Amino acid sequence: MATERISHIGRVGLTFDVIDTGPLDGIPVVLLHGFPQRATSWAAVSERLHAAGLRTYALDQRGYSPGARPRSRFAYGIDELVADVKALVDEIRTPVHVVGHDWGSAVAWAVAASHPDSVRSLTAVSVAHPGAFLKSMVSSSQLLKSYYMLMFQLPAVPERMLSRRGGLGEKILRASGMDTRMIETFRAEIVADGALRGGLGYYRSLPKSAGAFGRKVSVPTTYVWSDGDTALVRRGADLTPQYVTGPYELVVMSGATHWIPDQNPVELAEIIERRVGSV
Repeated sequence: MATERISHIGRVGLTFDVIDTGPLDGIPVVLLHGFPQRATSWAAVSERLHAAGLRTYALDQRGYSPGARPRSRFAYGIDELVADVKALVDEIRTPVHVVGHDWGSAVAWAVAASHPDSVRSLTAVSVAHPGAFLKSMVSSSQLLKSYYMLMFQLPAVPERMLSRRGGLGEKILRASGMDTRMIETFRAEIVADGALRGGLGYYRSLPKSAGAFGRKVSVPTTYVWSDGDTALVRRGADLTPQYVTGPYELVVMSGATHWIPDQNPVELAEIIERRVGSV
């Protein structure tokens, strides 16, 4: 395991920022953020994990790290995102526990499926297994709730909508449960810092990634879904066990919004600790 702090990793000419905190000899946990957030969204969860003896590596992913923002929409396919995480795991030099939220959850599912020898356990937050999510689109109201994914395929329009202070994009984020502090962080870390285009690249590369979403996961897995999530229905959670062959637990958080790491850090940290401790 890495005995010194890791602040950056490099891959294919890109440089990724890493927030490496907690006890140096702690059990390694890789944290993957979602859209439209960055690695800082894990701060409250990380603090509690450190108290339990865990060392956390929160990765500013492709499109978000200033040194890793390819302009091509085809640079954000799931295989590239997985390879970025694997580069961090290789730098840590030991198998890790992986935790992901939102898009970070989709990436975490794929990392666990592609590299089971490098992943000791998986905790996926909000987003179900991608194969289950796709199935839920044709068997529930999920397709209607995912309308924004189609809208994000448009050139330039989503950038303008989300960049405008007080505009429609901001209203959608507030309706999903983001509070004023989170909105201001979004404006500073995503809009003002130039990470918005890269974050949207994940959605725009979905057609390239679809074929990789059916891979099954064999590592011990916990999926956390909240019944107050305005973007994700229960159907994906119900279908997810079809894609997990190892030990599996579903945790339903009652009354929580989509933004579990920010708004329910104590509960989420306890869930992560329980999964880590099970291995």
